[in-house]
Amino acid sequence: MTKLFDSRLADVIRKPVITEKATNALDLNQYTFEVDHRAAKPQIKAAVEALFSVKVIGVNTMNPPRRTRRVGKFSGKRSQVKKAIVRLAEGDKIQLFPES
Repeated sequence: MTKLFDSRLADVIRKPVITEKATNALDLNQYTFEVDHRAAKPQIKAAVEALFSVKVIGVNTMNPPRRTRRVGKFSGKRSQVKKAIVRLAEGDKIQLFPES
């Protein structure tokens, strides 16, 4: 296991993913996050548990290929994105949407 994020677990999670599919998964106590593409499952689990004070049961990750972007005659690649679906223990919650 890489020791890249051991001292700074807050850098593992970039942002929550808010899509229709991810919102429907909230009913099953599953939360979707965009994470650093170098992070491993144990690091993602430790980061979620440390940041949100919850118990994580499982972590599933997706690392799709990079997309090519073209602007005129110049082509390049978009940044690498890795998604993690985190399953929480019964009774635990993460407040993604602040109540006003």
